[in-house]
Amino acid sequence: MGQKEIGGQRLSRLFAGSVLGFFASLHFSGARITMQRIVEVWVTLVTVCALTEGVFGGYGLSMFAAQSSPPDPCYDENGNPRRCIPDFVNSAFGKDVRVSSTCGSPAARYCVVAEKGEERTRDCHTCDAADPKKSHPPAYLTDLNNPHNLTCWQSENYAQYPQNVTLTLSLGKKFEVTYVSLQFCSPRPESMAIYKSMDYGKSWVPFQYYSTQCKKMYNRQNKAAITKQNEQEAICTDSHTDMHPLTGGLIAFSTLDGRPSAHDFDNSPVLQDWVTATDIKVIFSQLHTFGDENEDDSELARDSYFYAVSDLQVGGRCKCNGHASKCVKDRDGNLVCECKHNTAGPECDRCKPFHYDRPWQRATAREANECV
Repeated sequence: MGQKEIGGQRLSRLFAGSVLGFFASLHFSGARITMQRIVEVWVTLVTVCALTEGVFGGYGLSMFAAQSSPPDPCYDENGNPRRCIPDFVNSAFGKDVRVSSTCGSPAARYCVVAEKGEERTRDCHTCDAADPKKSHPPAYLTDLNNPHNLTCWQSENYAQYPQNVTLTLSLGKKFEVTYVSLQFCSPRPESMAIYKSMDYGKSWVPFQYYSTQCKKMYNRQNKAAITKQNEQEAICTDSHTDMHPLTGGLIAFSTLDGRPSAHDFDNSPVLQDWVTATDIKVIFSQLHTFGDENEDDSELARDSYFYAVSDLQVGGRCKCNGHASKCVKDRDGNLVCECKHNTAGPECDRCKPFHYDRPWQRATAREANECV
C-alpha cells in the first residue's frame, strides 16, 4: 500500500472522528447545537480537504469532485452555445470485417519470402483455420495492434487478377473520415482500391485508387491534378505500390490531402460530403510477384503470393455536425450523436420540435447555429 493511500486513510479517520464526535455531542446534549461546535466541525472538514488536496494531489477531494459534472464542451463558461465535436478515434477498432477470402479452410501451405542481398529464401508454414495458433482470421485486422506480437489476417494463396479480394467494414453510423490505413504483413498490392458508402452499403463510390497501371486497371490517369471542380473525385496514384518492403509496408490515404477547399472545410459542403462514410470497402485487385509463378517450381512460388494485413484503421470522428461532443448507443444499440443546441437526429441533422424559428445549420468555429 502506497504512502498516498496510507495518508489518505489517516486523514479520512480524522475527518470521520470529527463528524462522529459532532453527532455524539448532539445526542448527549439533547440536540442542543452551538454555533461554536458547528464552526469547529466545519473548520475541521475544510482543513482535512485542504490537507488531502495539497499533500495527496487531489485524492482527498475526489469524493466531492465526483459529484460535480464536468463542463459541457458544447457550451462556454457563460452557457452560450459553441461548436463541439466528438473525440477523434480509430472507428475500425474492434469491429467485424467481412472478407471474401481467408486462408485455412482447408488447411494449406503458405511461404514467406525473405531477401538477403541477391539471395531469396522461402520459409513455409501452414494456415489452418481450425487451429488458433495457425489461423489468420479477419478479427486480426481490427484487434489491438502490437508491433511486438503482430497478428495478421491472410487471404488464400494466389488470389490473382481478375479475382479480387475484398474487405468490407461497417462503421455503424456516419463518420467524417480523416484517413484509411493498412499495415501489411505481405508485400503491398500492385493494385488496390478504397471505396466508401454513405448509405450503409447500398451504394459505393470510389475514395482512392493505387496501381502501377492506373489506366489499365482503373481507367484513371496517374496522379491527376485535383482542382475545385473535381475535389470530390477519387484519384489514382502509383505511390505506395512498390513490392518492397516485403513485410511491414504501409498504405495510408488522407481524405483531404491535396483538396483545394480543405483549408476552408467549414464552408465546403462538397468536402463535408466527401469525407462522410458509413462503410469502407478495400478491394485488392492484383498481387505483386517476382515473375516466377509460371516456372518449374510454380506451386512453391504461388504459395508465396497472398494478401496479409496486420492492421486496418479508419481514423475520424462521429459525424454530429458540430452539435454534439460524443456518440452513444441508443436503446436499440445503434450509435447516435448525443445532440445539443436543440438539435436532433442520428447526426444532429435537424432541429428539435418547437425550435424551428430559423433553419437548421451545421455549427462552425465562428457560429454554433443553435436551433431556436
